Amino acid sequence: MNQKYLVDMTKGSPVNHILGFSIPLLAGNLFQQLYNMVDSIVVGNYVGANALAAVGSCGSLNFLFFALSSGIAIGIGVIVSQYYGAGDEEHVRRTIANSIYILSVSAVTVSLLGMIYTPWILTLLGTPQAIFQDAVIYMRTTCAGIPAIAAYNGIASILRALGDSKTPLKYLIFACILNVILDLVFVLQFDMAVFGVALATIISQLVSAGACVIFAYRKVDLFRLTKEQMVPEKNIIINSVKLGIPIAFQNSLIAISCLVLQRVVNGYGETVVAAFTITNRVEQFIQQPYASVSMAVSTFTGQNVGAGRIDRVREGFKKSVLMSLIFSLLMLPVAILFGEQIVSLFVQENEVVKMGATALKITSICYFPLAMIYMPRALMNGAGDAAFAMINGLTEVACRIGFSILLASIPWIGFWGVWITTGATWTVTAVVCLLRYFSGIWIQKGMVNIKESV
Repeated sequence: MNQKYLVDMTKGSPVNHILGFSIPLLAGNLFQQLYNMVDSIVVGNYVGANALAAVGSCGSLNFLFFALSSGIAIGIGVIVSQYYGAGDEEHVRRTIANSIYILSVSAVTVSLLGMIYTPWILTLLGTPQAIFQDAVIYMRTTCAGIPAIAAYNGIASILRALGDSKTPLKYLIFACILNVILDLVFVLQFDMAVFGVALATIISQLVSAGACVIFAYRKVDLFRLTKEQMVPEKNIIINSVKLGIPIAFQNSLIAISCLVLQRVVNGYGETVVAAFTITNRVEQFIQQPYASVSMAVSTFTGQNVGAGRIDRVREGFKKSVLMSLIFSLLMLPVAILFGEQIVSLFVQENEVVKMGATALKITSICYFPLAMIYMPRALMNGAGDAAFAMINGLTEVACRIGFSILLASIPWIGFWGVWITTGATWTVTAVVCLLRYFSGIWIQKGMVNIKESV
């Protein structure tokens, strides 16, 4: 078998594997953030403020629909990583084959639901009438492209499960660059407005997915399937869905809880909304190293659970916690000492700058608890502990809604309760995650998944 692009994480240094895997992911995540900024600049400058507002108003809804389809891809990746770690290449191939059916059905279903119910959901969210039609056009077009996005996510998830995080990075960068070019062509040359922006995303994802499939077939022997391996298998499909749906539901619950918190923020006026938006963007960048390392932990866990090397899983987890602690301690003085300078990169209004700087001080104290959500959750996902995904999602929902309502009722806390809610949610959720890790339940869950499928 061609091993050039694959990494067996059941042998060698856990630190080297986790770092080597996470660095390309970090580069990709940061590039994605940069692309999002460029995309917004194109829309805002060449289509208009209302178009930018229409696209922005669909952000959480986009996340909700994508979570439903991408969760299945994550579940498939977990099963692939466990079989690969167990040295069971035949079941790796059969899982890859069955992923075609699973992703196709789930993506088409979510796509159709999104296209049908978009106007109703946007109405429910209170989307302003001035941008409503543009928002409907953008969301319906994006939903029509969910199968293309699911195809890329699926192939990328499988490659990462086999230890290859570099190839998905290459095609992610390619997709982002193509997306920006198509944005400019469709908007400036063909005057397609928000429809052109959404269409550019679909085409770039479809081309990137096709390129990934061609690469995988040509370079990785495991993707060359026989007719016998293409036969649908009940156990593989059931296990993929059992893992994928709770993860999708977890992300959906988190998206819903963020929408609820946003409604609380909106009630405090424009200054608080602006400061909250800025701190959210800063936190998105802060979370990228955590997210990248956690994806490495998930693959590392999956392969080593499959190999029965629980000792290596624990060692890898400890190292990831240490990495997260170091990064959190480095970011803490940056947020506390340079908060005003960071916020002033986004706005110049003095009131917003001071509020945002103070808000960063509040949330920065909880950066390490935030990391302690990512690392145990990744380990649990990699081990196949599907039940915890539901617990994790429900915990975040309960905390965001509960703390925001409680703190809003205390006059002397006022709007600062928005950021206290964020920090408190991270902390409580982190405790729940760590309790699950130390309980050891995930060990039995992972080994059961492999035994039941073989």
